[in-house]
Amino acid sequence: MMARLDKPVALFGALALLALAFPLIGGETPVTWYGGITIAYWSVAFVLAAAFLWRRLSGLAGGAVVLAAVVIGATPILRALSGEGAPGQAGLGLWLYLIGLGFLAWRGMELFSAVKSDGKAAGRAVALLVPGLFGVWLIFLWEVIVTGFGVPRVLLPAPSDIAQVMAGGTDTLAADFYQTFIKSVLSGYAMGCGAGFLIAILVDRVPFLQRGLLPLGNLVSALPIVGVAPIMVMWFGFDWQSKAAVVVIMTFFPMLVNCIAGLAAAGRMERDLMRSYAAGYMSTLIRLRLPNALPFIFNALKINSTLALIGAIVAEFFGTPIVGMGFRISTEVGRMNVDMVWATIAVAALSGSLFYGVLALLERGLTFWHPSYRQ
Repeated sequence: MMARLDKPVALFGALALLALAFPLIGGETPVTWYGGITIAYWSVAFVLAAAFLWRRLSGLAGGAVVLAAVVIGATPILRALSGEGAPGQAGLGLWLYLIGLGFLAWRGMELFSAVKSDGKAAGRAVALLVPGLFGVWLIFLWEVIVTGFGVPRVLLPAPSDIAQVMAGGTDTLAADFYQTFIKSVLSGYAMGCGAGFLIAILVDRVPFLQRGLLPLGNLVSALPIVGVAPIMVMWFGFDWQSKAAVVVIMTFFPMLVNCIAGLAAAGRMERDLMRSYAAGYMSTLIRLRLPNALPFIFNALKINSTLALIGAIVAEFFGTPIVGMGFRISTEVGRMNVDMVWATIAVAALSGSLFYGVLALLERGLTFWHPSYRQ
């Protein structure tokens, strides 16, 4: 029996063929794309290949075939928009073809998502492949939409423009990263999370402190950062110390609350068992309660990884040496140099994502016993 054609692939083929009837760029007549190979060739080739092979190719192999088709199909769009006078002149044919390509990318994501992670390196790589490809697809759409509609760079630059600025301003971006992330974020993060952890143990050991310290901690966490940052600058100066102080304030309460909840997570039966072995408070804390609290502690660490970066960048708006991510954003916006602003935002986003990812991997290694990680 002939294999049934998948709907996303059929939609891609139909829209790609329909695109031939409309201009690709401006008022020009439909033209051949990319080295003499037309849209019709791509669409018919993909649809025919899917019709005969789709039911034989599934999972990782099928996803790889579709991914190759998406990459090949995306190349003509980028070439068409890179020509002289092409930005802002995209025709209806290009948009129809782009929508069709989106259906093909959708099918590829489905195939990759269906691959089960077996806990091995290959399985984990496949699990990371889907969000990575989804991010690349969003960047591709960003590039095509901004270029195709001719959006002014002052409003939203294309990813290619941002990449050029990042390549040309590596020294400046590296200095800003060192000032903000290495000095302010990491130091404030360590002090804030460490203080929250130690105070949580103290509160657990001395129960009446929970009634007095928790409301104060909640009050501190509710302080607006735009009000605290100028005060910290007045107290600790314009360098990284004032930014680290803001980070400490932002990260202290989430760690305190999560750690207290984690220490209370150990069951009554486990505690009774420890008492039957004549275990004291410290022995029970180290052997039972802290291991049970690890999921809560890592939850606070991951939340604080993003809060710390946000706090440090915002604090730099209120006074800093002539270096830092927040300083770069505020000054370049005033100069209408939006490309550098977006380049700085990209560095901050990548830094925060990598920081979060490292914590997630560490959590996976230390809390492998938790039910959420069981297959």
